[in-house]
Amino acid sequence: MRDYYSITELTREFGISTRTLRFYEDEGLINPMRRGRTRLYRPSDRQLVRQILRGRRLGFSVAEIREIIEVYKAPPGEVGQLKLMLTHIEQKQQDLRQKRRDLEDTLEELASAEEACVERLAELGVNT
Repeated sequence: MRDYYSITELTREFGISTRTLRFYEDEGLINPMRRGRTRLYRPSDRQLVRQILRGRRLGFSVAEIREIIEVYKAPPGEVGQLKLMLTHIEQKQQDLRQKRRDLEDTLEELASAEEACVERLAELGVNT
C-alpha cells in the first residue's frame, strides 16, 4: 500500500475531474495533506473517494454522504454508520418505487391519449 496518491492518480483511477475532488474537499468530505500547493491523498482519502462515488451512484446527496461519514467518525462508529446507511437505503428504495409507479401511470396516460388521438384522426378520415 502506498503512503500518498496525487490528484492526477485519483482522477484517473476513478474517472473524475480534479474539480470534483476539489469540490469534495471544499465540502469537507476529504482532507488531503498539503505539501506547498500539492495535494497528497492518503489511502484513507482514496477509500473515502470510492465511498463518496458509490454513494452518488446510489443517489445520495452530498449532505447525506457527509452525514454518513460523520457518523462513522463518532461513537457508535461503524455500527451507527451501517444503521444510518440502512435508513437512507430504505428511503431511496421507497422513493424509486414511487417514481416507478408514477412513470407507469404516466405511460398509461400517454398510451390512452395516443389511442384517443389516433381514433379521432380516423373519425376525421386522416390516416396515420
